[in-house]
Amino acid sequence: MSSQNLAIGASPAAPHFTALPPLALYIHIPWCLKKCPYCDFNSHEQRQALPEARYVDALMTDLEMALPSIWGRRFSSVFFGGGTPSLFSPSGIDAILAGVRARMPVPPGTEVTLEANPGTFEAQKFAEFRDAGINRLSIGIQSFNPEHLRALGRVHDDGEAHRAVEIGLATIGNINLDLMYALPGQSLAQAEADLRTALAYAPPHLSAYHLTLEPNTLFARHPPTLPDDESAADMQDAIQLLLAGAGYGHYETSAYAQPGRECRHNRNYWEFGDYLGIGAGAHSKLSLPNRIFPPGPLQAAAAVSRHGRGGHAGARGARRAARRRRFRVHAQRAAPERRRPGRAVPGTHRIPVAAGGTGTAAGGGEGPAAARSSAHRANGTGPEVSQRFAAAVPGLIRGAGLDARHDARTRRCRKSMP
Repeated sequence: MSSQNLAIGASPAAPHFTALPPLALYIHIPWCLKKCPYCDFNSHEQRQALPEARYVDALMTDLEMALPSIWGRRFSSVFFGGGTPSLFSPSGIDAILAGVRARMPVPPGTEVTLEANPGTFEAQKFAEFRDAGINRLSIGIQSFNPEHLRALGRVHDDGEAHRAVEIGLATIGNINLDLMYALPGQSLAQAEADLRTALAYAPPHLSAYHLTLEPNTLFARHPPTLPDDESAADMQDAIQLLLAGAGYGHYETSAYAQPGRECRHNRNYWEFGDYLGIGAGAHSKLSLPNRIFPPGPLQAAAAVSRHGRGGHAGARGARRAARRRRFRVHAQRAAPERRRPGRAVPGTHRIPVAAGGTGTAAGGGEGPAAARSSAHRANGTGPEVSQRFAAAVPGLIRGAGLDARHDARTRRCRKSMP
């Protein structure tokens, strides 16, 4: 969203939009085959058959409850983040997309991304995902080296990684490959080999994430031996040079694309567009004609000023605003198209943005605001959506064998809310 969309003279505390930014949809599927030891996303191991039909109904209820805030708009992109959305059946994904289209305009040609784990790839299944409306895949390869895949606790091996890329290109064509570097025991030559292997497939999009040890993960409790900072920096420099030489533009912290093949959903996060998150661990950022919802720190400060300067009421308002800011920091870390390990949160997300649904992330698994970060991305969820979702489907998550308890960070966030 550019500054031209703000009326002249509008203050950051009370924006007045002459045009609303694009609106993306993030759909959180929280289940995965196995929780990776480095993962701090809101994802949970599948312990029994997935309650697809009930979860689809819950997503539609979640969407319908958000409609008053987005009525008259259309979705510019759709992103399925997780967890591992490819665990769902093609019929389940088709039902979700059909339900979304029945309630909101989704123009022809809209980018619809599905995150996928190489351990879930079957040619027929992904052909059916394509027929259901998926036109972009984000494949979590992480590495083509079997030793490093084992060190990361991944459920797939190098053969499955290659097979996943081949099936993705044959069925969907428009794919992103997620790679990680600075892995336990990894050398510069090995990091370069991973990238060269990926480039041999000429994928339209590549993401390269620096492995970091996040709190409340197995790796945080039992840290592996990682390359030192200088070695990791050398890997990053080599990755940037190799990708630039192959014609990939570096358009975001960890994202690279062939000309014109940037992820639209990801760019929307970075350009401060709007996003609606639906699902068990989603958050949102929505612009209304005269405010951004949920309110950012500047709007909260203005509200404190209106309701009392100094004195008891003003002090209480200031404390509440500070607690909300702390919550937003955690929610943004949790967020997209999910924040990946090593992903920096873009500067635009330090100005009025707050949690209200799915995380960023970021993504994309590629984006910083996985209205998944994946809030999907980490085990933090926005109060607005998580409460709305829980009201719509009491007991659904626990009944599916998904541990409904949030980690310590999320509990601290929720306790900090007024």
